[in-house]
Amino acid sequence: MHIAEGFLPPAHAVAWGVASAPFVVHGVRSLTREVREHPESTLLLGASGAFTFVLSALKLPSVTGSCSHPTGTGLGAILFRPPIMAVLGTITLLFQALLLAHGGLTTLGANVFSMAIVGPWAGYGVYRLLRRYAVPLMVAVFFGAFVADLSTYCVTSVQLALAFPDPSSGFLGALAKFGSIFAVTQIPLAVSEGLLTVFVMRLLAQSSKGELSRLGVLVADRKTTTGTEAVAR
Repeated sequence: MHIAEGFLPPAHAVAWGVASAPFVVHGVRSLTREVREHPESTLLLGASGAFTFVLSALKLPSVTGSCSHPTGTGLGAILFRPPIMAVLGTITLLFQALLLAHGGLTTLGANVFSMAIVGPWAGYGVYRLLRRYAVPLMVAVFFGAFVADLSTYCVTSVQLALAFPDPSSGFLGALAKFGSIFAVTQIPLAVSEGLLTVFVMRLLAQSSKGELSRLGVLVADRKTTTGTEAVAR
């Protein structure tokens, strides 16, 4: 979930904003360099941002009485790496807070940290690890998107548990409660997002093969009996 406007104590809201700021600043530099050196990538950048905006705007009711939604950050992290995804995710969260009342301005730092920073880095790390051990591209894409989604909710659970510890069991008790609430709907959503990301990546591999090769997602480096095999950077 996006943490709602005014839901976090002021000190927590400020702390998460301070923690997120360096990642966003670094991401702005990376995005500026990417657009300046490769202006042809703007269309794919826009598509990655739109993918995140649409998926993360889908508020789905949970059987536990809360709301869950996909994040859509795994695709952009795999294509352009996590620093750029931090910027795209921040823009997405800002527009959703202003236009959809989804999240909030005071909680923007916390939501950016979970969805636009930790999620992309965790998903990208899993993707790279699997590709290093020659796991097929689409399998790595699935698990990258899956982990990016699920890790966002793990961080959100930590953020809420830190802000609202259980009166009797403290932080750990609150973490268990928040985590169990989100797990009911978020695990199936993470699986669904992984499958959808694989579908989109397959389309991009057909329609934007040159761009994916330049980004290092597809690298033809060895021949097989059925043709050229694509491996990751």
